[in-house]
Amino acid sequence: MKKAQNIIIAGFGDIGQRVAGQLRVYRQYRLAALVRKTTPPLRHPGNAGSRGVQLMRGDLGDIRSLQKLTGLADTVLHFAPPPGTGKSDTHTRNLLAALSNASRAKHARPGMLPRRFVYISTTGVYGNCDGEWIDETRRLKPESARAKRRVDAERRLKKWGRFNRVAITILRAPGIYAHDRLPLDRLRRQTPVLIDTDDVYTNHIHADDLAAAVVGAMRQRRPKQFRVFNVVDDSQLRMGEYFDRVADAFGLTRPPRISRDEAEKQIEPMMLSFMRESRRIDNARVKRELKLKLKYPTLASVLAVPCVD
Repeated sequence: MKKAQNIIIAGFGDIGQRVAGQLRVYRQYRLAALVRKTTPPLRHPGNAGSRGVQLMRGDLGDIRSLQKLTGLADTVLHFAPPPGTGKSDTHTRNLLAALSNASRAKHARPGMLPRRFVYISTTGVYGNCDGEWIDETRRLKPESARAKRRVDAERRLKKWGRFNRVAITILRAPGIYAHDRLPLDRLRRQTPVLIDTDDVYTNHIHADDLAAAVVGAMRQRRPKQFRVFNVVDDSQLRMGEYFDRVADAFGLTRPPRISRDEAEKQIEPMMLSFMRESRRIDNARVKRELKLKLKYPTLASVLAVPCVD
């Protein structure tokens, strides 16, 4: 019998719980999750992802609280976002520092480090591509502050993995959606979107498919020392089309359309930053190398399935 592998999940939100649920079919994993509270909010109470996971209290913003992680993990799954301000991702910095203390931990074997590390980043690191088709070879050009912090995290991970000989996998994900993660409140508020001539291409991935990509990355037999994957579905939608289709599926009024100049005056900064970036993203690599078979390849495939509470 193979020795059980210890998996630590940093960021036990929706995706972390979905990953834990998908991993329950494999008996060789022991799962632990880093949480700020011992009773974290569960997106799907009672589902497989909330059972059989050891909760470890810690805060990525406080490196002293992370020392218990040292030397415990064979694989680390890092899903926690960077801080909301600043130029660097101090959360990732603190996590890597704690993992690097293995040689000084009383409960760990000297020099013990994870063998694999999977990090969910964002396709926002590419910045505006003016609607062009891009793949993982595209030069990074982050424009928003949050995307710049993601680039900082990716670079830290690449350097740390190379120095410590840890296989690093970066999964760049766009807008994550699911039956319980659709923009219904925004549609009810009738927040405007751009007119066709000003509209941007937007990219999406269903939460279950992103979780499956994580599982594929951590179970890859011979991972490269550093590899990046764009985890997107097969859709080619402009932002306005996306909101129109969701509105139609739920019997809601389609959002009003306004020009880009009007949007600059009316839309809040966070949403406006998404309206400034347009790109279409190729997903051939993740399908080819991680064998990802999309359960929900398009928005239509999601909307066709009744929502079950």
